[in-house]
Amino acid sequence: MPDLHGCKNIHPSGEPMHRTLITAALVAAFTFTATAKTQEQPMTFPTGYANFYHSDKVAILPVRFQNPYGIDIAGNLVFPQDHHGKAKAIIIGHPLGAVKEQAAMLYAQVLAEQGFATLAIDLPFWGESGGNPRQAVGPTLYADAFSSAVDYLSSRDDIDPANIAVLGICASGGYVLDAAKIDPRIKAVATVAMVDMGTVTRGLLADANIGAGILKQAAEQRVIEAKGGKTAYTGGTVTELKDDTDAMQREFYAFYRTKRGEFTPKGADPKHTTMPTLSSNVKFANFYPLNDLDRIAPRPLLFITGDAAQSKIFSEMAYQAAGEPKELYYVKGASHTDMYDNADKIPFAKLVEFYRAQLQ
Repeated sequence: MPDLHGCKNIHPSGEPMHRTLITAALVAAFTFTATAKTQEQPMTFPTGYANFYHSDKVAILPVRFQNPYGIDIAGNLVFPQDHHGKAKAIIIGHPLGAVKEQAAMLYAQVLAEQGFATLAIDLPFWGESGGNPRQAVGPTLYADAFSSAVDYLSSRDDIDPANIAVLGICASGGYVLDAAKIDPRIKAVATVAMVDMGTVTRGLLADANIGAGILKQAAEQRVIEAKGGKTAYTGGTVTELKDDTDAMQREFYAFYRTKRGEFTPKGADPKHTTMPTLSSNVKFANFYPLNDLDRIAPRPLLFITGDAAQSKIFSEMAYQAAGEPKELYYVKGASHTDMYDNADKIPFAKLVEFYRAQLQ
């Protein structure tokens, strides 16, 4: 396949991964009706840091639908301006602690410019979606949000239900994999800068110095909240930089705490954006998106990661666990958050080619 944006197609050697090294690294770092043909538009893309990119070539429709548990899912449904007939669709999930206005809408608009219908969603408990408490962790509900989005899109006359794919950015990469394992309606899966929050959390809990304390704090906070006490938050991105702030937090700060990517949803506290609730965050420990990943086959998988991203190990692990057809695609010189909004690094053309080939 062609070299795009300075990227190279590289496949791992297939050697087994050493879990002890993985854990150490994690702890240290952290759709009989005629179907419309996808319009092949010129391959031009935004440049620079483009999180708040606004396209004049698409139409954006705010939508709401419910999951099976009565929680409203909010999203932006994006169509090309010249759309007609039934569109092929891609559902897009945002990074951990983010909302659809952060990274997901950039991808949604760019892919819609290339002829697809895209749906950027807020996960349950986040952004404009429903669910309480706000910013709660619920991996099963996160994954189900993508199947609920398939339900919604399949009910629309302007979407081809036989041609729906997903794209997960950062932690949503894990959620889309988890959804696709049990939802055969999802025709193709791509992840960008994937993070498996199950492995991250289990790595932290395995640390003898902090693991027991994390569980104890979460349990104690459940009691406080059961008695009507104040919600507490954990993790996320720091609100100020200090001399000892680590490199990964500095990278997140540059996106989430500056004009490059900062976005505070209506009703949210800007000091607590990105931060999950303390009492629920440990639920990631029971999240195993990479287990039984070969069940997705023979539907295609594309894993995109930066070769300079601390998170690249997750894409590598997922690639090893997945069945064919699959591809692991490294972006030369790209960090984790470059894949959020750095349009000079994001291989949009690679994604367009993937979805055009798979959504037929």
